[in-house]
Amino acid sequence: MLRFETAGESHGECLVATLTGLPAGIPVCLDYINRQLWRRQQGYGRGGRMKIETDQAHIVSGIRNSLTVGSPIAILIENKDWKNWTAALPVFTEDAAAAKEKPVTRPRPGHADLAGAIKFNFPDARHILERASARETAARVALGALAKTFLKQFGIEVLSHVIAVGPVTLQRQAKWEELVRLSERDEILLGCVDADTEKQMKEAVDHAYRTGDTVGGIFEVVAHGLPPGLGSHIAWDTRLDGRLAQAIVSIQAVKGCEIGSAEDSARAYGSTVQDTIHYDKQERMFFRGSNRAGGLEGGITNGQDIIVRGFLKPISTLRRPLESVDLPTRDPALAAYERSDVAVVPAAGVIGEAMTALILAQAFLEKFGGDWLGETRRNYENYLAQVKSY
Repeated sequence: MLRFETAGESHGECLVATLTGLPAGIPVCLDYINRQLWRRQQGYGRGGRMKIETDQAHIVSGIRNSLTVGSPIAILIENKDWKNWTAALPVFTEDAAAAKEKPVTRPRPGHADLAGAIKFNFPDARHILERASARETAARVALGALAKTFLKQFGIEVLSHVIAVGPVTLQRQAKWEELVRLSERDEILLGCVDADTEKQMKEAVDHAYRTGDTVGGIFEVVAHGLPPGLGSHIAWDTRLDGRLAQAIVSIQAVKGCEIGSAEDSARAYGSTVQDTIHYDKQERMFFRGSNRAGGLEGGITNGQDIIVRGFLKPISTLRRPLESVDLPTRDPALAAYERSDVAVVPAAGVIGEAMTALILAQAFLEKFGGDWLGETRRNYENYLAQVKSY
């Protein structure tokens, strides 16, 4: 079983990520992991924090001589902003009252501030926002890079692009080759494959800048090269569509998930929605006339690309704050403002890639197992031969 966890706070000393269950013998490239961390930090509309941090993965266990060894992998990612917060957030102190605290007493609408403060009985929301912050996702992206490295050993790749920012939406399907080229760019604007649409997206972000607002959007993650048969219809919690949806919605500010053409299909008749089934006798393989199901039927992969979309609400921290309440006095007040982004949709897509890759790697290992890469590969190739002879 592939298991992963993250720890750390937004302004703590570092982020910590652990991954247990990868087979031994997988070649790992640190530059590739750091490239994914870099991609997460890019995009027009990011805030001042991205000027402070230059995320680099520091791997402290589980990899030797550039190969996984089968033991838990632990990664540290330094928070360079920590030096500005050591007095406010000390790990240990003899006099808590002497700490130069930075309380958050005016919770932000749409954030975890108030609900978390009530839940843990904190007098302010500082400790809540420190963990609830999307800074935590840097650790997820590092782990996702390992999951993607594993999947690539079997010809499976996971990429993303942005299909909407605010009211501006890409009006066509993206080709896989366009996603590959997008992932290789050294300059990332808003992560859209269409230049004209991306220009309009930038104008939407500029409007949010000028008005002290924020803007959300939609990202699409595509997993390419998957075999049929991952996941299961047997129980509700083994269905791969449900597991992917939970993973995507777990990303900060994501409020919804769509698999395939779910929204359009809900408004259509069945005869126009289902993906017709065909068989190529020469290639000895089934194929579909379309992919409205997004590569999943009954919670099981069907061999087509998995298509998952995340619906990202606008960031909760506004330079033009909304109405709130001051916690000590209970009087009306404007919500707190902390350094924040205006638009983060491209970054959310990279995080979506990471979460999708982790869930797919889990499902892959559940199906094929293996303590070392050669064993997993042997099991996988035997299965492909079985599929071919079906």
